[in-house]
Amino acid sequence: MTPSGRLSSVPGRTGVWGVRSKAAVRSDSLEPHLRYLIDRLNLPRDDLRQLLADKGAQMRFFCYWDNESGDRVPDVPDDIRTMMETMGGTAEIDEYR
Repeated sequence: MTPSGRLSSVPGRTGVWGVRSKAAVRSDSLEPHLRYLIDRLNLPRDDLRQLLADKGAQMRFFCYWDNESGDRVPDVPDDIRTMMETMGGTAEIDEYR
């Protein structure tokens, strides 16, 4: 079951959580949302790569990008992409048109 009470499409999957930025950040650009997440999660952390490896865990910024008009280009700034890679994570964009 999901927190909303619906049947999960991935039964048995645990350890997945998310942080939303939509209510805290008023911007149609991706960068301010990523910067909010970095601040909220207190990143970067020097120990995170080893912690992930020790736990067999993965970390990623998975961004849903609603681009119905198709006129906005979602982009992960190089410094954020590098930070995530240094800590053993990734930044990914799932664009909806």
